[in-house]
Amino acid sequence: MCGIAGLVSKDKNKKENIEKMSERIKHRGPDGEGYYIDDDVAFVHRRLAIIDLSGGGQPIYNEKKDMVIVFNGEIYNYIELRSELKKLGHKFKTKTDTEVIIHGYEEWGKKVTSRLRGMFAFAIWDSNKKELFMARDGFGIKPLYYTKMKDTFMFASEIKAFLDHPDFEKKLNKDILAAYLCFNSCPTTESFFKGVYRLEPGTQLSYKNGKYKIEKFFQLTFDEKDKDFNKCVEDIKKVMKDSVIHHQISDVEVGSFLSSGIDSSYLVSLAKPDRTYTVGYDDPRYDEVSYAKELTKKLGIKNTSHKITKEEYFKAFPEIMYYMDEPLADPSAIALYFVAKIASKDVKVVMSGEGADELFGGYLSYMEELDQAWYMKIPYPIRHVASKVASILPDVRGLNFIYRRGMKLEDYNIGLGRVFRDSEARSLVKSKNQIKTKDIVADTYKIYSNNSNLVKRQAIDFYYWLVKDFLHAVDRNTMIFGLEARTPFLDLEVYNVARSLPSYAKIQKGVTKPALREAAKEVIPTEAYKKKKLGFPVPLREWIKDDDIYNMIKVKFESDSAKELFNQKKILKLLENRNSKRKDTYKKIWTVYTFLVWYDIYFAN
Repeated sequence: MCGIAGLVSKDKNKKENIEKMSERIKHRGPDGEGYYIDDDVAFVHRRLAIIDLSGGGQPIYNEKKDMVIVFNGEIYNYIELRSELKKLGHKFKTKTDTEVIIHGYEEWGKKVTSRLRGMFAFAIWDSNKKELFMARDGFGIKPLYYTKMKDTFMFASEIKAFLDHPDFEKKLNKDILAAYLCFNSCPTTESFFKGVYRLEPGTQLSYKNGKYKIEKFFQLTFDEKDKDFNKCVEDIKKVMKDSVIHHQISDVEVGSFLSSGIDSSYLVSLAKPDRTYTVGYDDPRYDEVSYAKELTKKLGIKNTSHKITKEEYFKAFPEIMYYMDEPLADPSAIALYFVAKIASKDVKVVMSGEGADELFGGYLSYMEELDQAWYMKIPYPIRHVASKVASILPDVRGLNFIYRRGMKLEDYNIGLGRVFRDSEARSLVKSKNQIKTKDIVADTYKIYSNNSNLVKRQAIDFYYWLVKDFLHAVDRNTMIFGLEARTPFLDLEVYNVARSLPSYAKIQKGVTKPALREAAKEVIPTEAYKKKKLGFPVPLREWIKDDDIYNMIKVKFESDSAKELFNQKKILKLLENRNSKRKDTYKKIWTVYTFLVWYDIYFAN
């Protein structure tokens, strides 16, 4: 786990510019830095040493030194690939997984990406072809951004690496502000920095002669098979044991995050790491510490916990928004900061449970396909008229069900955590040239048009919430502290089992993830396998009602930045309605507030 950055340019000041880029992402690699600079390119690698501690510095070259790589991530099948490549005549100078990629590129070319089991973002420069090749893993665990401004092509693990380059023009992408209000994160390929793009999961990019080409090498696919439920359970047991073993490959200690739910409890019960880490709150409704303590006590392993106070939560918030690069209004992202902080005092690597819900059917929204089947029997024209009526009424509890289920899934569903309806979001922003959320997700729905509604929900949640919200938060919050997070559920072999599960292995009446729960039941010594989805619960609804937090938010809502970007009267009305029982506005308030805090850090100041 590291930070990488680079540029392709004929500029004579490449050394100075790449050093500035390196400085911006030094938190990602506190153990060292390495450079490659020639007439055409400049690379930098910030290292967090996990494998081959003494000999694994980057950049790394092939035998002829006409190819060079910088790499961020971990390849879990690198030992097998190394053996295969050695038989093909390749000579290795290190014991790293990085060197496997560069020799793999020599041997298989751009098809090397399809051979890699792991999380990765890397860039290779071929000095003979004068070509840059970059790729990001199929699950989007590791980040990679790129931009071309003037005659300079730049890439980096984080957008902030671009800010000090003289060719970089910092400009706000206002066209996605309303979409952000709906998703609570940046849902598009183009970022909030105009002209800066994220390389999407399972995508590779080639840059040569001033032009770049993007290709897809991995796409999430589902092939639901009518398998026996017990066979599904046994397949999950086998593959999860294998994945956890692979995700513990390291030359340093591997710990684990631990919440009260099934996902992290399953990982911890399989791996039995010496150390686990949990955060909670004094309010028992939002506290997961006691559940974690119960599990680790029975497993005989250590748990370190921390109770987050309201004061430290809000004090840390601006710093976290700087490291996020883009506004992310998921309250649990802040909790991740604190659990990463306590873990980093002991270990360099932790396991985390992201991906289980999207692959195995863990969200309560998926239950609509069963629980609301009776309503769907009402003729569509009648449901559609009711939905039209509900759409013009206030966004209150009870009406959302009628509003949603009177439309086709692709006309309203953008994933599990929609904050605003499109019409309300557009009414709040000053800029009127706004992209519609339906247009953002349209291509994804097209890809899965022949699949069930359940699979469509899984795909949308995967690409727009898991990748752009949860994995983004995990990467940034861990890397602040030089900590590597590994996600055993997001493994190619686990995915190959999950993709073929029948719907009854993913949802049953009143139960999410039934097959995964049954598999986990064998090893979890508590009843965590039964627990409903909580995520990282945060008492934000209660905090926003407090006068000190209300006044702090009000200052932001009355600021010049708010006046420039939003309908100030409407956002202040949202704030005043924070105590309404019919209109629960705290998520909407938080989403607007988050953007303003982020905007003031990167643009106003």
